[in-house]
Amino acid sequence: MSRAPYNLTIKDLPLDERPRERLALHGAGALATVELLAILLQTGTAERSALDLARDLVAEPKGLRRLAELGYHELQQFSGIGPAKAAKLKAALELGRRVALSVEGRTRIQCPADVNQLVAEELRYLDREHFRVIMLNMKNQVLGVNQVSVGSLASSVVHPREVFKAALARSAASVILVHNHPSGDPTPSREDLEITRRLVESGKLLGVEVLDHVIIGDKEFVSMRDKGQGWGLQATGRGRIQYVDATP
Repeated sequence: MSRAPYNLTIKDLPLDERPRERLALHGAGALATVELLAILLQTGTAERSALDLARDLVAEPKGLRRLAELGYHELQQFSGIGPAKAAKLKAALELGRRVALSVEGRTRIQCPADVNQLVAEELRYLDREHFRVIMLNMKNQVLGVNQVSVGSLASSVVHPREVFKAALARSAASVILVHNHPSGDPTPSREDLEITRRLVESGKLLGVEVLDHVIIGDKEFVSMRDKGQGWGLQATGRGRIQYVDATP
């Protein structure tokens, strides 16, 4: 689709080029990202169409991923995006995030790559460390993902009580620890190792096995259990470790 002049509104486009009409005819999957955003925005400004505003939103580096990171007030820094449009965008992005995390009773975690697939797209671009706990049943199916802390990883922040509280409430058989490294380098730090050892031991006392601690980087991830860090195991090499379920 050619770029519309600033004085051209979506209503001025032929019917078969209007995003909403194209969605009705061909389905949402046939639309470009800017067209989907234009439908959310609904209207443009006196000088620019909703399509033009949508192009601005995804012109940033990282495109849609960067858009998902922006806060309500940050979105309003874009020309033509006021409180109402910013609220619609944040609501739509949050719904998408929740759908992506609606894995209860469906997703089965069998190896570190499964963990990466579950959380990487959300965690890898965050500018602060987010520590989360993936709770699993006896078949290693995901019961939920609980956020424990945001910020630098420290023993005072990542307390066993907070890590296992939700897991015990959900009667989880095991958990997988996961956090991101904003630097993009998933290499475990000394503090990562210390916290992992502490939580593995706490899990043994509580009867909730800690299967792994996966660190998410920009394009890579590290399984600390796969490397033998925190469990007193010999490194096996990434991708080889398999999580054995607890079913009889």
